[in-house]
Amino acid sequence: MTRVIFHIDLDAFFVSVERVLDPSLNGKPVVVGGDPRGRGVVSCASYEARPYGLHAGMSLGEAKRLCPHAIFIAGRFEHYERASAHFMKILGDYAPYIESGGLDEAYADMTGTELLHGEPFVVAELIRRRVQQEIGNTASVGISTSKVVSKVASDYCKPDGLVEIAPGEEKKFLAPLHVRKLWGVGEKVGAVLEGEMNIHTVGQLAEAPPANIRRRFGASGDLLRLWANGIDDSPVLQRERQKSHSRETTFAKDIEDVQILRATMRYLLERVAATMRSEGQRGRRVVLKLRYANFDTIVRHKTLPGCTNADADLFAAGEALLKKALQDRGGPVRLIGIGVSELMEVTSQLALFEEAAPRNERLAKALDQVRDKHGFNVIQTGLARELKGVYAEEKDDYVLTTPGPFSVSHKAGRVKAGDDAKKARGGYVLATPALSR
Repeated sequence: MTRVIFHIDLDAFFVSVERVLDPSLNGKPVVVGGDPRGRGVVSCASYEARPYGLHAGMSLGEAKRLCPHAIFIAGRFEHYERASAHFMKILGDYAPYIESGGLDEAYADMTGTELLHGEPFVVAELIRRRVQQEIGNTASVGISTSKVVSKVASDYCKPDGLVEIAPGEEKKFLAPLHVRKLWGVGEKVGAVLEGEMNIHTVGQLAEAPPANIRRRFGASGDLLRLWANGIDDSPVLQRERQKSHSRETTFAKDIEDVQILRATMRYLLERVAATMRSEGQRGRRVVLKLRYANFDTIVRHKTLPGCTNADADLFAAGEALLKKALQDRGGPVRLIGIGVSELMEVTSQLALFEEAAPRNERLAKALDQVRDKHGFNVIQTGLARELKGVYAEEKDDYVLTTPGPFSVSHKAGRVKAGDDAKKARGGYVLATPALSR
């Protein structure tokens, strides 16, 4: 049976979500990332801003210089998460196998579903229509027999496009495209192909002598040639359950005020714990991350005697880690992050005599229900309320700049400063090193 693989990509996702929240942004150059006077970078630029050279990852200051009339906004990650969850739910109504590629893109294996849902092109159009109507986002879809070709196809038809590559036409479709359009050809590989090997199109790569490609790139060169020829049999893998949850923030000005650090960590951890409860998970290991003004970064962790998703229990561990870290080394802090790992399902078997729903967890779950209805900040701890005036608020929630995850390490120690210093985001708000759409 011929495979049918979709790659669905939401166009300018962060900006699109912001436009649903504020329709006055429609048709204008918009940048999600924060204040251009800060030291952040662009998380997402609207298509109206891209002709000026704006793209994800560039500094906000440079973006402002290139497009001074652009509208710069901080971004609200919780809204992006909610829209992404809705997107995945729509895909789940049609596809038996879905592989998430991030908040705003996914592969779907639609092989053998024609009798249930109709021809692939028709189903893709239906998915695009539902995404537009229910989320307010346009989507681009590539359809082919493989993940690699479908990914290239969805990029090819952006924005708001749909293209289906017929079986046997994969190589013909790829051949005229610039070699950097091929999945797996990044900046470094592209520079070698163009500069050293005079290969500028995917077709030239497909026809290049295999020995030459292998000599320069090793075994990965063989894979690149297969992809350039439209050959890819990698399966669509179901998304695994989240193995950790975390949030972090980069400050616009380095912070020495311990109370602000504690309050920020408390708020971050409340968001982490709320996510865990919504996913039906508990965690046992709390991880603290601090980056100092000179970009030295430390990671500390504490293992709890049992698993929990209660704010109070997790914060007690986080506060102990923070106190010890600041005792060991003081000084201005540029970034703080908190995470929870060693997750288990709430439905997993409990230890003998363990209470099915500990009091702190029952209380936190009740607070979640109120917050879901009225806004996260409608109920706050005294400590978290100290952030009032530090962060702007909107609709009973802090306006945060895409507060996203950091990589939760299970080993305490120092992180080499150069490894992730470039990932810092700006603003006296929360930031997302990992997101760049």
